[in-house]
Amino acid sequence: MNLIEELRSLDPSDPGRWPLAARAGAVGVCFLVLTLVLGYVFVWNEQRPELQRREDSEQTLRQEFKTKHAKAVNLEVYKQQLKDIERSFGALLRQLPGKTEVPNLLVDISQSGLSAGLEEKLFQPQPEQKKDFYAELPIKISLTGSYHQFGEFVSGIAALPRIVTLHDIEIKSASKDAYDQLTLDLTAKTYRYLDEDELAASDAQAKKDAVHHLKPGT
Repeated sequence: MNLIEELRSLDPSDPGRWPLAARAGAVGVCFLVLTLVLGYVFVWNEQRPELQRREDSEQTLRQEFKTKHAKAVNLEVYKQQLKDIERSFGALLRQLPGKTEVPNLLVDISQSGLSAGLEEKLFQPQPEQKKDFYAELPIKISLTGSYHQFGEFVSGIAALPRIVTLHDIEIKSASKDAYDQLTLDLTAKTYRYLDEDELAASDAQAKKDAVHHLKPGT
């Protein structure tokens, strides 16, 4: 009788009558199955979260590598783009007057209206408003004249070497009798760059304000 026939002849309901070799084999199989089950329950289940965490970390590192590799490949392109941005920024910055140039710029803005033949009713600079690296200087302006003269005034402002923008524009009739006489009310804004001392003072004030907000009870 071969091994297969011996196994077929075994009575599953009466393992006590099995031959010693068959009983030993059955015990070994049960022990192996029990070891695998216990290993899955107590080892695999406990280690699975750690494995998942490491797999997630691997994916993150792979993505970071791809991003950094792409940046490294395009480094020269980025450097050139940075140079272009710095060049453009420098050109814009040169259009911003310094503190000592502002009075002359105000004269140029006022002169643009007078050169167009407009009558200046109001020319009132407002308090400047400091931004990140520049200050904004609003000017309330009221002029009287014709549409054609208003067009010349706007063209004169656009031709100035410094940046001047026009806001809150309102045109209305200057009087009931003179239909061609109009009043132009607007706010002109020019800008100047902050010098190093002003930037340092602005940074110091920002840090002071940040500390003040972090203090308990403030």
